[in-house]
Amino acid sequence: MQARQVSTFVVSLTPFAQDGSLDEAGFRLHLRRLAAAGIGVYVGGSGSGEGYVLSAIERRRVLEVASEELSGRVPVRAMGVEPRSADEMVSYGREVAEAGLDAMQVYSLDQGHGNRPRADELERYLSDVLGAVTVPVVLSSHQAMGYAIPPELVRSLIEEYPNLIGINFTHPDVGGLVQMLDAVDGRIDIHVGGPMQALTALALGAQGYLSSEGNLAPGLGVSVIEGHACGDLLARDAAFSKLLRLFHATQIGGGVAAAKGALRLLGLPGGWPRPPRLPVPDGVARELARVFEELDLREVEIN
Repeated sequence: MQARQVSTFVVSLTPFAQDGSLDEAGFRLHLRRLAAAGIGVYVGGSGSGEGYVLSAIERRRVLEVASEELSGRVPVRAMGVEPRSADEMVSYGREVAEAGLDAMQVYSLDQGHGNRPRADELERYLSDVLGAVTVPVVLSSHQAMGYAIPPELVRSLIEEYPNLIGINFTHPDVGGLVQMLDAVDGRIDIHVGGPMQALTALALGAQGYLSSEGNLAPGLGVSVIEGHACGDLLARDAAFSKLLRLFHATQIGGGVAAAKGALRLLGLPGGWPRPPRLPVPDGVARELARVFEELDLREVEIN
C-alpha cells in the first residue's frame, strides 16, 4: 500500500533540572538514546516537549542541541507550539533553518479565546507561512485546535508549495484520515498522532505515526514499523500490543510528568517537569516503571 517509506517519530521531552533550569546535558543523553534506537525525533513541541514554558533563548538552544546530536543520524525536526499569527511561525522557521534541522512542523492557527479561523483565514495563514519559510514543512492538523485542515486545502497547497513534505493528522475520526489520504494521493507523507491509529493508518497507506511513548521505549516504537515494513506481522502486532499498554499506563499516570518520573527511577535521562507541570507522586512513577519492566522492555531499551 505504501509507495513512500514508513517511519515513526517520537515527540521528544525536554529535560529540566529539579530547580527548573534547562538540563542540556540530560537532553543530550536523552537524544543519544533516541538516536541509538533509530527513531525520528521532533523537538520543542507544546505537549511532551513543554514548549510553552521555554524562553526564547531556551527554544533556540533546544533546536541547536538537537541538530548537533541528531543531524545525519536520524531525521530531526522542530515541532514548536501553536501560533497566533503567521509571523510567529515564520520567525520560528528562521530559527529552525539557522539551527540546521531537517524540517519543521507548522501547527494550525490558534486565534485564541476559542475562536476558529474561517476557511479563507486558514488558507491565508498557511500560504503566508509556506511562502516564507525556507525549510521543508510538515503541517499539523490536531484535534486540540477544535478543527481540522480541510483535505481540499491541503491538496491545493501541495500543488503550490514544493517545500510541503507531510502532514501530521491527529484526529479520532478515521473517515477524516481516509479523506486526507485520498486528497494527498501519495504526494506527501501522512503520520497520525499517537499510537492508537498506527496500524489502521499503515493499512490505509499512511507512512506511520508519532508518539510520546518513544521517550520511554524508542526501540519498541521502531519495532512496530520494522515488523510492518518487512511483513513480519506477528512481530509487528506483538510490539504494538506492548506499545498500547505502555501508552495506556502513561496516560493514566499523567503524561510527560509520569514519563519523566519513570525515567528517573529507571536510571535514564528525562529530567523533571517545569511548572505549571509538577512531578507526579512517587507511587505513580513507580507504577509506570513497573509496567516498563513487566513488558520486558529493559533489555531492549537500556542495554
